[in-house]
Amino acid sequence: MEAAVAELLVCERFHSRHDPRWLLELPPSPLCLACAIETLQDGGASLARKKHVLSCLRDVLIRHATLVMPLLAQDERVCAHFIATLFEILQTVEDGSVLDLLIEVLVLLVVGLKLERYLHYLLDECQKELCKVAATRSSLPMFILLGKLADSIPIFADVWVVEHSNMMEHLAAGLMYPNESIKAAVCYLYGKLYSVPSAAERLFVHFTERLCGIFLTTLKNSQTKELQVNCMGLLRQLLKYDKFVSVIMSNSGKGADSASPELFERESPLPLMIKKLLLSRDEVLQVASAQCMAAVLVHSPATYAPAFINADIPEFLFECLFCMSEILIWSIYCCLLLLTEEPLFFSKCHTVYGIEPVLRSLKEILHLNNVELQKQGLLLFTEILKWQPAEIKLFTNTSVFKDAVSVLLEALNCPVLEVAAEAVKAVAAILRKDHVTIPPVLYRELQKLVEGVLKRCSDLPLPILNRRLMGQPASRHQNKTVSQQGQFLQSALESFRNACRLAVESQSDPVAQENSFTAPNSENEDTLKSFSEFLLKISDSLCIPIVMKYSERAVHPALMEVLISILNTLFSVMPDSSKRFSMKLASSSFIQLNLELKAKFCTAQSNPGLNHACSSFLHSICLNLHSSSKKLEDSSQEGKFDKVISFLVHDLSELLQKSLPQLNFGIQESLSLLSETPESFCLDEMLRSHQYSLLLLFYFAFSQGDKFVPETELFSAIRSFLLSIQDQGDCPPPYVFKAVLYLLAICQDKTEALDLASLSAIRRILDSISDLSLVYVHHPLLLNFFLRYPEFMGRFGHRILHLWLSCEDYSHTESEDTDKRLSAGFSDSLNNFNSLLCMLKGNPSTLLVLLDLVCVGTSEVAHKVLITLKAFLKIDENAHVCDLLRSQFLQILQNLLVENNSSVLQVNQAQPLLLNLLFLVQLRHETERELDSTDFRLLHLVSNLSGKCSPTDHEILHPSLNYLYWSLQQTTPASQKTVVAMLFSNTPLLELLEKIIHLTWLPACSSEPALPSSSEALLCSAWLLISSLLTQQHIYNTEVDHIICLDVDQVFTALAFKRKKPTLFFVSILQFLRAFFRQNLCSSFVKFAVRSTDEHGNELPQSEEDASLCPVAMRHVAFLVIRLQNLLLQKDLLLSQTVIGCLEVLLEYLYSRNPITASHIVSQPWNKFLLISLLDSVDNSFLHPEILRLVALFIRFQSTRIISPIEIGRILEEAASTKLPELSDVTISALRSFLVQLQSGKCQVDSTQAASVQTLLESLPSTSRSQPTFTGMICLGGVAVSLSHIRD
Repeated sequence: MEAAVAELLVCERFHSRHDPRWLLELPPSPLCLACAIETLQDGGASLARKKHVLSCLRDVLIRHATLVMPLLAQDERVCAHFIATLFEILQTVEDGSVLDLLIEVLVLLVVGLKLERYLHYLLDECQKELCKVAATRSSLPMFILLGKLADSIPIFADVWVVEHSNMMEHLAAGLMYPNESIKAAVCYLYGKLYSVPSAAERLFVHFTERLCGIFLTTLKNSQTKELQVNCMGLLRQLLKYDKFVSVIMSNSGKGADSASPELFERESPLPLMIKKLLLSRDEVLQVASAQCMAAVLVHSPATYAPAFINADIPEFLFECLFCMSEILIWSIYCCLLLLTEEPLFFSKCHTVYGIEPVLRSLKEILHLNNVELQKQGLLLFTEILKWQPAEIKLFTNTSVFKDAVSVLLEALNCPVLEVAAEAVKAVAAILRKDHVTIPPVLYRELQKLVEGVLKRCSDLPLPILNRRLMGQPASRHQNKTVSQQGQFLQSALESFRNACRLAVESQSDPVAQENSFTAPNSENEDTLKSFSEFLLKISDSLCIPIVMKYSERAVHPALMEVLISILNTLFSVMPDSSKRFSMKLASSSFIQLNLELKAKFCTAQSNPGLNHACSSFLHSICLNLHSSSKKLEDSSQEGKFDKVISFLVHDLSELLQKSLPQLNFGIQESLSLLSETPESFCLDEMLRSHQYSLLLLFYFAFSQGDKFVPETELFSAIRSFLLSIQDQGDCPPPYVFKAVLYLLAICQDKTEALDLASLSAIRRILDSISDLSLVYVHHPLLLNFFLRYPEFMGRFGHRILHLWLSCEDYSHTESEDTDKRLSAGFSDSLNNFNSLLCMLKGNPSTLLVLLDLVCVGTSEVAHKVLITLKAFLKIDENAHVCDLLRSQFLQILQNLLVENNSSVLQVNQAQPLLLNLLFLVQLRHETERELDSTDFRLLHLVSNLSGKCSPTDHEILHPSLNYLYWSLQQTTPASQKTVVAMLFSNTPLLELLEKIIHLTWLPACSSEPALPSSSEALLCSAWLLISSLLTQQHIYNTEVDHIICLDVDQVFTALAFKRKKPTLFFVSILQFLRAFFRQNLCSSFVKFAVRSTDEHGNELPQSEEDASLCPVAMRHVAFLVIRLQNLLLQKDLLLSQTVIGCLEVLLEYLYSRNPITASHIVSQPWNKFLLISLLDSVDNSFLHPEILRLVALFIRFQSTRIISPIEIGRILEEAASTKLPELSDVTISALRSFLVQLQSGKCQVDSTQAASVQTLLESLPSTSRSQPTFTGMICLGGVAVSLSHIRD
């Protein structure tokens, strides 16, 4: 077999006469080139032999070209002969496989020899043969050879058109021959010729005159795929050039086949051909047609797109998207992208038809790995969203919109940043009002999009710090990555900005407000309000933090421009929350950030967009912060004040709009500008405007805690500004001067005091302002600023303090635990309250101003003054303050009495407050003190004032009686005697007290409702005052002009009210009974009226016991004892002390009148149960003052049934084991009384117990050496109670 092959490669018949150089020793067998040529020439050689030789030659020329080509090049005669031989065979052979080998070997020889003459030879020979051929059918090998040569030789096209252009007629004739193989070869050759721009330029005339019509006819009538593909290849080459596109798309039929006139019935036949190919279902042809369409459109979409659109080709393109071919989808995307540049594409609703196929294809390709295809599809979707007319709804139902959201979310989560970047742009485009208003508006879906975009941003790595600053050059890849991240973040911010704008635009659209498909009476969270709240929330949690973290590494002006624009839009997203949002931004240094951005990037007219965004933001935030300040206008002038405020806001807005774009200065430059003084002869209005705007910016930033300017430097600059306006005689607007005052107050503590010139400038401007509320800022430091300088306090103190108190909320300061909450810093209001108290302590003269406000201020302010002074008196220990207040009170009360010179007092709101404060001043004295002339004059005024009141004037009487009660209890005996005489000489007062006391049982005797709490407190004060007067009158034997008569039954019945009464009510009545029993119910001040008949007029019987106890009866005593026992079980300390004291004097009274009755009451078994109950309440400890007093009382009246020796022993044992010095004075006094009763022999004790008693008496410390116990005045429920009075 190998021998046969070798014979084929080296022909023995011819080889002997060949030069050995033509023999190639090649594996697996040698080859003689001369033998091969002669074999091909040999007419007797079989076609199979020739085919094998051609195959071997092809393999040698491909594999061993470096050996063969130099060998052939040595003899041009042989080369020419070789090529001529091959060309001759080409003309005679009809076998397709042999023809293919011949053509391939010829092309390899011509290309390998690299000699242009061989190309010319073949072209000349082809032309000769084409001219000789009678039937074009035989020209197919020539056309194929020419096509292959054109494909392999770069200069072929130029050589053809320059030196062999006369062959073009043969090509045109070939296209008209009814053989699609020839047409396909001709089209292929045409495609290669027109692929060279220089050749195409020379062949343009041929195309217009001959080729265009013939080619289009061929394309239309093509049936075989080969011809269709080659036609589309030629068409793609032609469509590269504008001139050819214009000819193809124009209505020109020159050179067309007259047999097909219908081809040009329409304006452009190409769209119809492309439509036909798109319908072919052949993927290759569909791709080719789409690419050709794109090639046409890329030249001028506006010119050529209408033809394709009118042919409804977009519909077929959309239908072709339902495939899995990536190249076809890519080609269709390119066509559709170009069509989006033509408005007709949208107006004919092609996008409405095609949006679902686009979304479906996007959904499919996102699962592929073709990044470029994904980017192209998302770009198409973005362009459709961007250019879709507002009047044509793109999403006709909610399901399509949800599909779009789902696709975008999937694309956002793509790990390839470039794909996600395209998705972000699509999100920005879909966030348009006409896209989302379907209805209903699917706000939840929009939230998913916005949240998906921002969360994708949060996953971005932070950019690497500038390596150049670190001495390391950054790589190109790193720079590209940083650039991509920055662009992605900017696109994300633009989408978020569109969402914010959408929310603002929807506010004026009722359809976008609520979901009309929500069921009645059901809560819908898919609303504009919830979407707006979401935007504000996510801007705070994601948007702003992401940008700020990114900007810490690299600040991009374009990125910051979008962020600032977003923040400015967010002010309008929820207008109700804009003030809070502004405060949060200002407190987070965003005023400082905007000023820094302007100073860094916006100087010299650079970055105008950023400058505009920052200026607009600063303008909005300043207006919002300005409007957030509290209104302080007087309600009586509310309309006038509103007009003033409206005018000032308008003026402020204009000032900021005019100045902010030009304020592109750093901090130091701004301070220098603030200190600058304009020329004296010409006031620079622009400079003043800039200074005013800077002051406002500093004020709004400082007011929210952003002190980004050094305070000492700012204070110095403002002082220079004040001197400048003083020299120029300027008067800044109130809103500017408000900023000046606030900044001075904030910076004052860290700087020295203002000089006289600055103070004079401030005072001049304040004098020119009619309403100080226009320049007032509610801040403790501003108040302190006014209190600090006497020049301000004397002239403006009243108004400033009035404004301060008007703004304060004192509701929390009136509770019982105010002091605890103050110490804990419960709220800003409490902190302000504390600050005011500290200011008052450092400047006591301010108290006089506060007292003036009680008379001239509103009732609300006067009430707050009282609360303030009440708290101040608790913390201030300066006696001079009390003297100052009492002296002022005296003058105020005198004026009030002069105004009320009638017998009936005309009560105003200031009187109760003054009397309350007067009592509070007196209440500060915990120990007894000598009264001076001021005290007696005050006492006289208060008692006279009280005497003019009626029992219903609770607000005045309550503090007045408290004050009178204090005057009796907390003074020395010498002063006390005078006080008693003054009070008993005031008959109207005594009559008033009697009327008040009678109110105690008024509800019980009538159908009237129970007394209100204020009346009960007044009753308590009246009973305590009468009990004190009763005691003091007895001590000093004071003359009485009016006797108070009380019905004995009503007095005792008052203790039996079934409705709930405060503990103090019973304490006050029992305190009176205790004082009256101590005087044996006989007094020149109080008398008990005893009824001798019942309600029917029958005389009441009187027993001997009743006669001995007169004016009380035994039933009164029994009732009182039971009531005392019940009250003792209430476990209230004050009540227990009062009950024990009352029980002691009651038993003393009974023992003096009827000892048997006293003994009988003490010996009741109920007392034993009472003692046991009391022991249970104090952990079975006898060493409790009330228990010791009760036990001593039982022993005193020899009640051995109640107290057994065992219990006495327990008391002694407990006392012996207790550290006596640690006991309180009250307990020591009660224990001493108990021991004295034991030692008196009224109770039998054994010798051991007697010795123990003696030891304990000797060991008891004196009360003066024990821990002091507070015995002064306290205030319970507004009622003054003297503990010494209760315990006496």
